[in-house]
Amino acid sequence: MRSEDHLLRIFNTLGGRIEEFHPLVGNQVRMYTCGPTVYDFAHIGNFRTFVFEDILKRFLRFKGFQVKHVMNVTDVDDKTIRNSGATEPKKLREYTDRFTQAFLEDCHSLRIEKPDLLVHATDHIDDMVAMIMRLKAKGYTYEKDGSTYFKISQFKDYGRLAKLDVEGIRAGARVDVDEYEKQDARDFVLWKAAKNGEPHWETPLGPGRPGWHIECSAMSMKYLGESFDLHCGAVDLIFPHHENEIAQSEADSGKPFVRYWVHGEHLVVEGERMAKSKGNFLTLRELVSRRVDPLSVRYTLLSVPYKKQLNFTFDALHQAESSLKRIRDFLLRLTTGALKSGRNEHVETQCAETLQRFEQALDDDLNTAQALAAVFDLVRDVNTALVENSVYEEDRPSIFRAMERMNEVLSLWERPSLALDEQIQLLIDERNQARRSRNFALADQIRDRLYEMGYVIEDTKDGVRWKKR
Repeated sequence: MRSEDHLLRIFNTLGGRIEEFHPLVGNQVRMYTCGPTVYDFAHIGNFRTFVFEDILKRFLRFKGFQVKHVMNVTDVDDKTIRNSGATEPKKLREYTDRFTQAFLEDCHSLRIEKPDLLVHATDHIDDMVAMIMRLKAKGYTYEKDGSTYFKISQFKDYGRLAKLDVEGIRAGARVDVDEYEKQDARDFVLWKAAKNGEPHWETPLGPGRPGWHIECSAMSMKYLGESFDLHCGAVDLIFPHHENEIAQSEADSGKPFVRYWVHGEHLVVEGERMAKSKGNFLTLRELVSRRVDPLSVRYTLLSVPYKKQLNFTFDALHQAESSLKRIRDFLLRLTTGALKSGRNEHVETQCAETLQRFEQALDDDLNTAQALAAVFDLVRDVNTALVENSVYEEDRPSIFRAMERMNEVLSLWERPSLALDEQIQLLIDERNQARRSRNFALADQIRDRLYEMGYVIEDTKDGVRWKKR
């Protein structure tokens, strides 16, 4: 059972305030996140959003909720068609599948968990057409030059998510492009008439392809129901994408669409958001090619709470690398250190208090900075106790449990393995023998060879320790 003192409070864009989180049905959380538009490799600004959503999902499970997570793949829109040069659906899908696979590989490197359902827009054309036909029957649409548009004047609550002043919107003005600014708010396209040289589908609406906004509405409601708990994305999706999703979904069902809308701020470079259109972007693959650890990227992306802009610098990546090394060294020391039998009750109390602080930080609108502070406070305090020889053998499991519990959410480290490749173990044994024989030149040569193979050897008062560099 979750205590009323430990409720997640999160900023709901719809209400414009922090609200306590309560699922619509029991212990079940239904969560939809806007996935990648697969026209190119995702950049790390995109992954800032996906990492915050991953933290949110993991933390909901940490608190005992069961989460059903659906993410879409936008594989037909203006950008995928432009970049692919495809003239038929099959060729478009071949092009976008390459970048879908690349996205999943990058997510794996960043330890972003796969959603329960990853759904492609091009697999759901019939669902979108059926939804548009229902909207047409209810009088929410009109046709012009073979395209079908949504009449925002027919939906009385249009603009409440993005806080728009809809009085100034010119009646009957239409917009066909997928992305546009608030001042361009107007009737939006649901179905685009076929154009020469573009892929299209033959449907009861005529030959054409879906507009961007209808895709998420049709797929989210198919798999999560007409009303569900959480819809997440970056702040640039609030308008027009999510505003239009609300309009067409609620016009279709007559029910509230989503209870909590959660939006993450951008990654910025020199004061501007990272974006392909600005040319100021970096992909994870570029960073890895520069020998950057993907977990240092994950650490950097979650180090600042999701509602604050994060300024990207290579100094921040280096600091993240140092912070992760501190955790790994701590865990290795705790794993390999010789401890006296017994128990220090103060250590167990520290572990319990740390977990409480960690949860309280994330309950406070996912304050990941304070959650990390709780981790490092425990690392500091236990390291001090280890120096003072006041950590005992029976304390070790409690410390590991606390670290592992926090890592269920953060997913930034792993418990050190004491298993070594046979060749590495033989070299360490050979070096130990060389030291016992006072052949220090040979011992140094073996140490250097092990370093080249990726292992750091340390000689301590408790014996030889190794760790991966």
